[in-house]
Amino acid sequence: MATFLLEVGTEELPASFVDDALEQWRSRIPKSLSEHYLNAEKIEYFGTPRRLAVLIGGLPERQPDQEEEVKGPPAQAAFKDGKPTKAAAGFAQKQGATVADLEIRPTDKGEFVFVKKTTIGQPTAEILKTLVPEWITSLEGKRFMRWADGDLKFPRPIRWLVTLLDAELLPIELINGSQSCTSDRHSQGHRVLHPGAIALLQAQDYVTTLESAYVLVDVAQRRELIQQQIQAAADTVKGVAVINPALLEEVTNLVEYPSAVVGKFDAEFLELPPEVIITEMESHQRYFPILKKAGSDELLPNFITISNGDPAKKDIIAEGNGRVIRARLSDGKFFFDADRAIPLENYLPKLETVTFQADLGSVKAKSDRIMGVAGQIADQLQVSNEERSHIQRAALLCKADLVTQMVGEFPELQGVMGQKYALAGGEPKAVADAIFEHYLPRGASDALPQTLIGQVVGLSDRLDTLVSIFGLGMIPSGSSDPFALRRAANAIVNITWVANLPINLATLLDQVIADFAQSFASVMKLKSAELTQQLQDFFLQRIRTLLQEDRNIDYDLVNAVLGENDLDYTQRALVDLLDVRDRALFLQSIRDNGSLATIYETVNRASRLAAQGELDTAQLDPSQVVQPKLFQKSSEQAFFDGLKQLYSQMQGDRDYQKLVHALAQIAPTVANFFDGEDSVLVMDPDPAIKQNRLNLLGVLRNHARVLADFGAIVKS
Repeated sequence: MATFLLEVGTEELPASFVDDALEQWRSRIPKSLSEHYLNAEKIEYFGTPRRLAVLIGGLPERQPDQEEEVKGPPAQAAFKDGKPTKAAAGFAQKQGATVADLEIRPTDKGEFVFVKKTTIGQPTAEILKTLVPEWITSLEGKRFMRWADGDLKFPRPIRWLVTLLDAELLPIELINGSQSCTSDRHSQGHRVLHPGAIALLQAQDYVTTLESAYVLVDVAQRRELIQQQIQAAADTVKGVAVINPALLEEVTNLVEYPSAVVGKFDAEFLELPPEVIITEMESHQRYFPILKKAGSDELLPNFITISNGDPAKKDIIAEGNGRVIRARLSDGKFFFDADRAIPLENYLPKLETVTFQADLGSVKAKSDRIMGVAGQIADQLQVSNEERSHIQRAALLCKADLVTQMVGEFPELQGVMGQKYALAGGEPKAVADAIFEHYLPRGASDALPQTLIGQVVGLSDRLDTLVSIFGLGMIPSGSSDPFALRRAANAIVNITWVANLPINLATLLDQVIADFAQSFASVMKLKSAELTQQLQDFFLQRIRTLLQEDRNIDYDLVNAVLGENDLDYTQRALVDLLDVRDRALFLQSIRDNGSLATIYETVNRASRLAAQGELDTAQLDPSQVVQPKLFQKSSEQAFFDGLKQLYSQMQGDRDYQKLVHALAQIAPTVANFFDGEDSVLVMDPDPAIKQNRLNLLGVLRNHARVLADFGAIVKS
């Protein structure tokens, strides 16, 4: 068995491309080998800013021989009077066989000629010479570049190739116009600590040889070492490092031999909001901030940078990075002081100059629409006068910080600075907090808004965006979602669920769509009815996904609460988001504890038969639709009495546990109605008797429908 090494050496790659490229190789290389009948025992992937590499262990020396059976011409065409024809001879020659190797076999379409063909496996080395260039040139990514005069594209110019099969060099050439890159056994060491070429004698020695040249090629090893160094560095100043996972991933792919360096800045800059300092450090400088203690938002006047230089020169590196961050923080202080000198409300006119979307006007116009939607939500929630005042004020000011100097420099601070500037300008804390919270959640792991004011403004902002963008016909498709509409809809549902807000989403959509149609009739691409349907379907899909993936509800139970092509259920879900959540969670709980199984057969059988009747699904009172005078068996009377008791127990009550208990109580009575000594034939020849019995079943089905469509539930 052999080990193969491929190393692609480049100029410094974008940090994001390193992980992306290795992930592509993880997907493609095993498949590529398998397609050529090569199975490896182990495949390892490595990457640094200057190289991508794969080490494939346990490769066979050659492909196994492949045997296949090839079907030829019909026997009648291949042989005439027992002698082979030109068709037989041609087929045999094409397959590298003789006429004597041909066999005649019967098939569904008559007798045909067959031949067994053996393909001798090629040496692994020859196959790799073909595959390696494909592995390199098939990589995809953003902002690929051409260099020299060729057409070869890569994020950065390729400067060297190493291709070793054990100790043997496999000659491979990448041609790029008039230039070419031919593989050899020489890699490159660390640019500062071990400049120049380094010879690789054996593929198996790749990791240790590069490490001796101050290059840690294992991404996971570098990441772990960086984390350890950051924590140790923070300990030297008695602080706790803030390790942003995204920054850690980026820094890991910016260095080949990491060395943590502690720097410092003037303590006077700590007067800036910590969010500003952290953003300056992380976004611009890729520094790790240091807190005074865990759980605090108080920073130390220090930072940690991960150097790719000479560890012996840490002091010089720290001083240079300190000068840079001091300049950055000086700019931040200027922006902060200048922005705070003006009340937040005074920035509103400038929002007129910022376009939200070409057909939808300015951000100021969007703020006005958010106020309108917020008022509609406030009406539904029946908020107090004070809360309504705060909602309207927060909606008015929620986008004002977009035109401040600080947010212009750091867009990721939108909302954060709005909160700071609102407080500085004397706005109520509830308003200031809502300005920050209305953006939450910004990402999948972010917290949701905690205050009612922030929740309402956040919902309003997202509803306006969804209706407006959908109204222009810009509906997400596939992976294309430039306005993050899926995330917006998810946030609306999640905020409503977590905060237990009793909003009627169907009514809200109708109101917002009506306002949009009135204001933007000239650019509206969908009719109001079509827009409503599109948005309802979009939200239902979001609800379905959130229930299944985030709440771990079984797919069939989700179908049961949302209905499959059942408008009653789909409308009910949009009218009451809290109820659809509660019903799904409850169904999952009674499936898990076994309660569902006790009523499933009874309700499902009744529902299937009731579908053949004509009873309206809203009818719950048996006395209005069942005629006791038509009863012929005592089981009918018992069923009727049980239904009356069920109706009496559940009238006006949405206690689903109570409903399941009541259904379980009536289940034996229904079983006797179907199969007991006094059972009946539901589909009686007499139409009146048949309809009366179907109505009994229909009322039972309708009570069960209050919880779910049992017909959509799969038997466990």
